Order: sequence, then structure tokens, then C-alpha cells
Amino acid sequence: MLLCTDVGNTNIKFALYESNQLVLKLKFSTNSRKTDDEYAADLYSVFNINSLEPSAIDGSIISSVVPMVTESLCKAIKKLTGVQTLVLGPGVKSGLDLRIDNPATLGTDILAMCVAVKELYSCPAIVIGLGTATTIVYLDEKKRYCGGAISPGVTLSLNALTRNAALLPSVDLVPPKKFINTNTENCIKSGVIFGTACMLDGMIERFNEERGVNSTVIATGGLAQSIVPNCKSSIEINDDLILEGLRFIYEKNRSSMRNS
Repeated sequence: MLLCTDVGNTNIKFALYESNQLVLKLKFSTNSRKTDDEYAADLYSVFNINSLEPSAIDGSIISSVVPMVTESLCKAIKKLTGVQTLVLGPGVKSGLDLRIDNPATLGTDILAMCVAVKELYSCPAIVIGLGTATTIVYLDEKKRYCGGAISPGVTLSLNALTRNAALLPSVDLVPPKKFINTNTENCIKSGVIFGTACMLDGMIERFNEERGVNSTVIATGGLAQSIVPNCKSSIEINDDLILEGLRFIYEKNRSSMRNS
């Protein structure tokens, strides 16, 4: 089985694949203070609950935007399974043609989700990541990565608003029933949720105008389910986009992993 790990600023997602079929998905909170032993214990407990033997894992790949967690997880996986983890970064084959100024600066999460789109969807495509940051990127008709735009994520913006305006309450991300609201809580929800949806609609329109084509649009990330249904654009949600991309990338590097 192959263990794919996506380390984000807020959550760590794990997926186990057997013969390219998803067997199990897990999600932990990202905690840079945890040791490799603690992560190993967490993983072992979940595997045990699901009647999975760690020894059945014969491959591992990780994408991480939190370097402090990467090393601990790699050590934990090694202790638990005996497998050396492939860390996505420079030198790892992705099969994606990067048409940007400095390919080394591309986030591994963006790289992985674009590899998945290249393999699974028709292009040109606009790929939206709704996580700690909101990323909107573009693959052209030849499935080349051409860059895009990054803005503060929904939760990041909401936290900044409520932290810096003492009289504004924290709210959950459940959309209100209307755009024009009569209480502060729903006014914030309308601005954050519907405002983000309008921004995405506008950016999709601008991307398509700039390129002169209509694009397939795919969204992923923890907040996709809250935001995308409120968009006017046709957007497919794929919660597993980064994990699927990691699976494809591992397959491209399997022979080198066996020889390492």
C-alpha cells in the first residue's frame, strides 16, 4: 500500500492507496510541537482501529508546507513501516511543465493538485485551492502550469477581521439565507462567504478572458464545500486533489525509490 501525506498549515491529511484504489483517509491537526514518536503513536492507533498492518505499507510520499513537521512525520513513518518517505520538492519528477519565472518557488501543494488535474481532467483548467491561502492557478490547453493568483484564505481573513475589530464576533462558516442581513453575525458571514464566492467567479471570468478560452474549473481544500456552492460558475469539487496528485507523482518516481 502507498501512504500519501499532505501537510498543510492547519491540517495533515493522509490517504492509503492499494492498487490505485483509496482504502483509508485520515486527518490530524497540524502540530509542529509533536515529536516523531507522538506522530507514530497516532498513526499506529488509527491503523489498529481500522485493522490495517503498518507492515503492509511499502511506499510513502509527502507534500508539506510546514518544514518543522516534515522531518517528524518522515521519522514516524520510517519507525512505523520501515519505509523511506519521498518528500516532494526539487529533484522529484512530477511530469508537469512549469512555465513560471522560478519553478523552485512553487508550493508543493499547488504542484500536487495540478499534477492531479493534468492526469484526471481536460485542459485548459483553472484550479482553486481553498485552504489557509486561496490559490487560483491555470493549466493551459497543453497541460502546462502557467501561474495564477494567491490571496489570503477565508479563515485567515475572518480571523484578522474579528481579532482586529474588538466589537465583531467570531462566526462559523455557514452561509446566511440572504445577501443583505440585519445582524452583525450574518453580515460577516455574507461578506466572507458570498464575497469570496464572487471573487472566485470574477477571477474565473478574468482568467478566461485573458486566455480567450473557457476552462474546466476544479476546487479543493477544506473550505471548498462552504464556498463553491455559492458561486455562479460551474466548479467541480475534488477533496482529494492533492492526495491524488501525490499518488501520480510517486508512480513517476517509484523506480528511483526502489534503487535508493
